[in-house]
This record gives sequence, C-alpha cells and structure tokens, in this order.
Amino acid sequence: MAQYLALTYTADVDWWAPEQAEELAEYRKFGAEYAEKLKASAVLHPTATATVVRVEGARGGPVITTDGPYAETKEALTGYYLIEADDLEEAVKIAAEIPAAWGGAVEVRPVIVAK
Repeated sequence: MAQYLALTYTADVDWWAPEQAEELAEYRKFGAEYAEKLKASAVLHPTATATVVRVEGARGGPVITTDGPYAETKEALTGYYLIEADDLEEAVKIAAEIPAAWGGAVEVRPVIVAK
C-alpha cells in the first residue's frame, strides 16, 4: 500500500463556527466512510492565525517571521488527509469524495516513505 497526502483547499473559514456545521458534518461522514483508508487528518485554523517562517541566507541565519497568510487567495490550505491506497487511481477516487473537492480543490501527492 502506498500513502498519499490529500491537501484540501477551501474557503478560509472557522470550521467550528455554527454556520459551518452542515458542511463539517459532510467531512465527518467522509471520515467515517473511509476510516480504514485514512491514516491521519486535521483541520487547520484560518490563515489569519498562520506564522510564516523564513531563514535568511542558510541554516543558522536570522529567523524572520510574518503573521498571517503567505498570500491572499480565494481558496486556502484548510486541512489534510493521509490516505493509504493501492495506487494513485484509488487515492484520486477517495479524494473525489472529500467535500473540499466539490467546491474547492484537493491536491493529491504521493508520500515518500523513509527507508
């Protein structure tokens, strides 16, 4: 079995707000339906809570942090699922069931497992 990271890109909202309850229920339904294929998942806080970290030069250089998102965008990285699947085709089939794919986007990438 291979592993694939499914990154969800959706509207940048507070998923715990009451107005998101119906959509959040769809994510929970997806999680329950594919529980055996999902090795990890998480919802991210809105991008306004993000801190961008850069190191000038190289390792050991000055650390520079910036509050807020890296860039303004319609859709933001809002969560992820670590999927275990036989191949990319199966991972894409599963990713198409993630509610983010219906109105946003899901990026599926193979994971390199350390040897």
